[in-house]
Amino acid sequence: MSLPNIAYLRTPEDRFRDLPDFPYQPHYLQYGNLRMAYIDENTDGLQSPTSNETFLCLHGQPTWSYLYRKMIPVLLKYTTSSGTQPSRRIIAPDLLGFGRSDKPTADATYTYNFHRNSLLHLIRTLDLTNITLVVQDWGGLLGLTLPLTMPDRFVRLLVMNTFIATGQTPTQGFIDWRTYSNRNPDMNIAALMQRSCRHLSKAEADVYNAPFPDARYKGGVRRFPNLVMTSPEMEGVEVSKASLGFYATSDIFRAEDVFMACGMRDPVLGPQVMERLAKVWKNGCYYAEIQEGGHFLQEWGDEIAKLAIQAFEAKGDVNVEGVKRVWPGKVSL
Repeated sequence: MSLPNIAYLRTPEDRFRDLPDFPYQPHYLQYGNLRMAYIDENTDGLQSPTSNETFLCLHGQPTWSYLYRKMIPVLLKYTTSSGTQPSRRIIAPDLLGFGRSDKPTADATYTYNFHRNSLLHLIRTLDLTNITLVVQDWGGLLGLTLPLTMPDRFVRLLVMNTFIATGQTPTQGFIDWRTYSNRNPDMNIAALMQRSCRHLSKAEADVYNAPFPDARYKGGVRRFPNLVMTSPEMEGVEVSKASLGFYATSDIFRAEDVFMACGMRDPVLGPQVMERLAKVWKNGCYYAEIQEGGHFLQEWGDEIAKLAIQAFEAKGDVNVEGVKRVWPGKVSL
């Protein structure tokens, strides 16, 4: 893929020293002249693993792969099969403009297709297969369109507080969030995270500010709320509609291959939105309500990862406490 040279900033590495509960070393790949960072962990301990399962974990706005720190250890090693160590690999990229990835300086660089194409590039470059897609927020708006393009690479979905945007009128909760974001071009992300996840320590919350030394680095943060497809002519609507049709008609995912977790205290993408999304899958899905969970549900992620793996490994006989079966229904997202 040929891309023009893009002006960017690169966060100094010393801002990522001594991250609480995040010992993972970054890896990098090139997307045009930009460097995309990603975490690559596996149970084999190999630099080029041949894992049976790959978990591709996509964050949203305004976070980065640090958001998955509570899920990564569980996704790597937790299993319901006594005495059997799973062979798994975890890939958690930082979207361009976030985390350790390069940050284009022009806000206009950040478009729906710019982000989506960079994720397709990552999957192809690393040749990821047998993927369990793990998504939340913008990780879902982008990530849930990827199986449409490469269905042979995906086998399961773990979906947290997100939706598929097809140009619909936004909810008041989203309008309020977009207004807040637009009024705060140099948003204090640590403060936002502590308001949303009151159990975070100050040290943990501060990590969410680390990628952004000043407002110049926050173009991606500023742009995302304005990229959400809230009218039918916006970029991303067509591929999202096609993805919605794909999920409604395809047998690629059985009910036990789709696990959804809803943070019940999310004021923007909470129960009303997630209950509609749960009816999209042709064969249904399994669904858990996380009563204390907010929008950034990965901060409650160890519990969610265990529930998901229990459902995935049940082989169609899912009987997990706190998890219910949801059947498909007619829905317009």
